[in-house]
Amino acid sequence: MEIILSFVYILIVLALIVFVCVIFTNAVEHLGEELNLSEGAVGSVLAAVGTALPETIVPLVAIIGAYITGTEISRAEEIGIGAILGAPFLLGTLAFFVTGLAVVIFTKSGRRTADMPVNTVVILRDIHFFILSYTISIFAAFVPFKSVKYIMAGLLLVIYLIYVIQTIRTASKEKEGGQEELAALYFTKYINLPEKYNLPFIVFQLLASVGGIILLAHVFVHQIGFLAETFKINALILSLLITPIATELPEKFNSVIWIRAKKDTLAMGNITGAMVFQSCIPTAVGLSLTPWVLGMDAFVNVAMVYLSVGVVYHNIINNKGILKPSALLAGGIFYLLFIIYVVFKIFLH
Repeated sequence: MEIILSFVYILIVLALIVFVCVIFTNAVEHLGEELNLSEGAVGSVLAAVGTALPETIVPLVAIIGAYITGTEISRAEEIGIGAILGAPFLLGTLAFFVTGLAVVIFTKSGRRTADMPVNTVVILRDIHFFILSYTISIFAAFVPFKSVKYIMAGLLLVIYLIYVIQTIRTASKEKEGGQEELAALYFTKYINLPEKYNLPFIVFQLLASVGGIILLAHVFVHQIGFLAETFKINALILSLLITPIATELPEKFNSVIWIRAKKDTLAMGNITGAMVFQSCIPTAVGLSLTPWVLGMDAFVNVAMVYLSVGVVYHNIINNKGILKPSALLAGGIFYLLFIIYVVFKIFLH
């Protein structure tokens, strides 16, 4: 009975996450408008960092909590490393797939066309920075000296700072073709306020929605953890697959919302920008607080990410900035391949 209630609880939390994500995307778009930022900057920096907070907190809580209590430190480090690596994996495979599927569905319903005219300056910059920082983080696993890993962690922080500066500097007010008008801010939709109060209410809605995302993601993770423990699922599998599914839900849902509104650069920038964030900030934490030694499971996981991102990158280049949903759908294949590898390994043992 308790297991059934847990499943029901998970479905309710998922529905609430969708609701809060709608509120979040609305606040982010208004903040970008208020600060005169481009849609690329809004998607790649504001939205990406905001929705990346839950999956950043999960490994921090796991690792720091274990050090404070002094219990199960090695297991906590394994969960932390898995959660850190699992985030870009979920974004670069399953989030791509969900976004591509959304394009197909909305195309069939007549809301948009299949072609996705993305801003190549924004998306390709995101991918370049991601590949650079992700490669550094993987290479760090082969470095035996902790002092060098500290330096590499600092380098990742510098890379992310440069990325944010470049993203904002190249911001322009060019609009994406075919996009819908900006909806009213939900928190003040039925209130007539002086214009000077716009920004405080935007920030309030943004913070409230981010707080809701973090809270709901943690509740979701707790319930998934209960089920994993009940069914005796390995901690590494939990951290690599199950935990990121919960914490990466905001990026997936936000991108679907923007795909529906034909805001393709926002939709993709939300994912690729989060990938840059995940390969820099949480990884820097992992390099500093854990041994950061990766096994075969992790390297298979990493290979799937490189392949999936490579397909999308190649598609954008070949089609001169027009992204095809088929390239994004390929991410589902790489995600499935890793699932098959994990299942095969479990049965093998």
